[in-house]
Amino acid sequence: MTHTTSGYLELDNGTLYYETAGAGDPVVLSHAAFLDSRMFDAQWEILAQHFRVIRYDMRGYGQSSPANGPVSRRDDLCRLLDYLEVGSAHFVGCSNGGMIMLDLALEQPERIRSLTLVGSTPSGFEPQGEPPRYLLEMLDAMQRADVERANELQIRIWLDGSFREPDAVDKALREKALLMNRIPVERQTFLIADMQPVNPLTPPALRRLDAVQCAALVVDGTLDHPVIVEAADLMVAGMSNARKVMIEGAGHVPSFERPEVFNPLLLDFLQRA
Repeated sequence: MTHTTSGYLELDNGTLYYETAGAGDPVVLSHAAFLDSRMFDAQWEILAQHFRVIRYDMRGYGQSSPANGPVSRRDDLCRLLDYLEVGSAHFVGCSNGGMIMLDLALEQPERIRSLTLVGSTPSGFEPQGEPPRYLLEMLDAMQRADVERANELQIRIWLDGSFREPDAVDKALREKALLMNRIPVERQTFLIADMQPVNPLTPPALRRLDAVQCAALVVDGTLDHPVIVEAADLMVAGMSNARKVMIEGAGHVPSFERPEVFNPLLLDFLQRA
């Protein structure tokens, strides 16, 4: 068992919970906006055997403090990197975590050794067409503070996806996702912190993907929403040193659903990068 060190970084009006393990080149993990750092449990031990691995809970998630107003997720991440004396690192972000890391790669390219973007979209990307099923119902439940309903519907949208019913998803994974997601739903994290984020990247990443020079691995599941797959294609086409891998039988978070496929892929990419 790898020794893990944990702590809290004091921020203005809040704290960030973080964990570190291993030694070597830093690898920083950033979670999706409906999970928390526990989504990387299946990657933690294997990465710590080769790297200094770092994961954290964003404000309003997991063991970090609730958000009490709009935040800049990118600034919070930079504060954590400075606190842990990480000059540059390999960055692995899932969904919203990947968007944050891509923005950081454009704002501070000297920090980025490589990017792994899982189920992510670039900032400035606006989905077209019909919204995912349950989305409007879920937003209504959030506005009414119906925690149980909002939690269940958010997992149906972002874990089960458009092509599966709940019973087609691993029961233990689904229960773990519900446990993680309940925290930001109860805290109304999205409504408080992310509806009007502080200091958005301007211009957004979508309009300057060609400025990303580092090696990039773009990963998605074959059962993810088609607009997310479209975003993956846009990122790979726009970045000069990127490649895309689709993981069969997984939805929006293939690293969480199919670690037996994702982990060797990630390790190979990081060691080459």
